[in-house]
Amino acid sequence: MGIFKRIKDIVKSNVNDRLDKIEEKNPEKMIKQVVTDMQKAVAQATSALATAMSQERKMEHEYKKNASAAKNWEHKAMQALQAGNEDVARQCLSKKSEAETQANQYKTMFERSQADTVKLREQVQDLKTKLQDAKNKESMLIARGKAAQARTKMAKELGNGVDAESALGKFDKYEEKIMKAEAEAEAYESLGSADKALDDEIKQISTDNNVDDDLAKLRAKINNQGTDQ
Repeated sequence: MGIFKRIKDIVKSNVNDRLDKIEEKNPEKMIKQVVTDMQKAVAQATSALATAMSQERKMEHEYKKNASAAKNWEHKAMQALQAGNEDVARQCLSKKSEAETQANQYKTMFERSQADTVKLREQVQDLKTKLQDAKNKESMLIARGKAAQARTKMAKELGNGVDAESALGKFDKYEEKIMKAEAEAEAYESLGSADKALDDEIKQISTDNNVDDDLAKLRAKINNQGTDQ
């Protein structure tokens, strides 16, 4: 049966090693192809198993049918012999021999078919297990691939949207403008203080001049009073 070699080759292959190797290339595409191939193999193997089981049942049926017929012919031969009809007994025994020959042949085919079915069932189960492992690996690799793509996309978007050096440069410019504005404010404040001090000094000088004038007038008045005396 050719399917045995097909299944044997697949079962012997190390699926995990294959998946690990193709992971470096295009994991999502290639893992799906591997799973698809294995699903086809499982379908073929399952179909072959169904055929083998059907053949097994057929051989078993023919074996049991001929074995039962041999017993019936033996029973009939015994009845004929007991009735004193030896010729009929001989004919029945001849039929019994033919049925036994057929039964033995079908028994051999049944046992061979039964062994094939057991072997094929084990290999199909093994193949299904490997298929499930491949599906699990497929889900994991696809998830990892999408996660990596998302990370790459996010990194690119962040890289294009935010330039650290440019951002720092803008901060420096803003700081420079603020410092300039602060310096201008301090300058105006200083000028305002200087103007006020100057005004106060001028006012003080004016006040002092008035006092001096008043003092001079007072002295003159005193001098005039002394002269009059």
